[in-house]
Amino acid sequence: MSKSAVKFEERIEHGIELSRDGVAEISSALRELLADVFTLYLKTKNFHWHMSGPHFRDYHLLLDEHGDQLFAMTDEIAERGRKIGGNTLHSISDISGHQRLADNNKDVVSPDDMLAELLEDSRRLTGFLRSTHEICSQHKDVATTSLIEVWIDQTERRTWFLAEIVGRM
Repeated sequence: MSKSAVKFEERIEHGIELSRDGVAEISSALRELLADVFTLYLKTKNFHWHMSGPHFRDYHLLLDEHGDQLFAMTDEIAERGRKIGGNTLHSISDISGHQRLADNNKDVVSPDDMLAELLEDSRRLTGFLRSTHEICSQHKDVATTSLIEVWIDQTERRTWFLAEIVGRM
């Protein structure tokens, strides 16, 4: 069998035109991304549940909306990883082993600090999304890059909302 035929067989193994190395690298990046999105989702919900103060209603609703958006991303990220033939996260301990964003386990966090922390995490998530996009582009994974472009736009929107609030505090 010729080298090009082997390469072709390798690329169509999962019905997706990616090399085994591409699947491994993209799946790994998606697992980290998924762990970070779960981390940010839970932190957002934590702050939503523990919000207080004069802007309670506005911030409570904003964080609920952000949490819904983040949770919706999790299924898309995990399913894309599986669709290309990779593995995804299995448990909370698996998330903690892959996350790059820090948890916040403090009993009391001021609303200002909550929003500032979410702003910084959202900025970092945008960077992680861009890095993953680059990995997918290198392997010509157009479908995943397309999804990531939407997630970048959504994350930048959440970041913008938080920056507008934090910048006025």
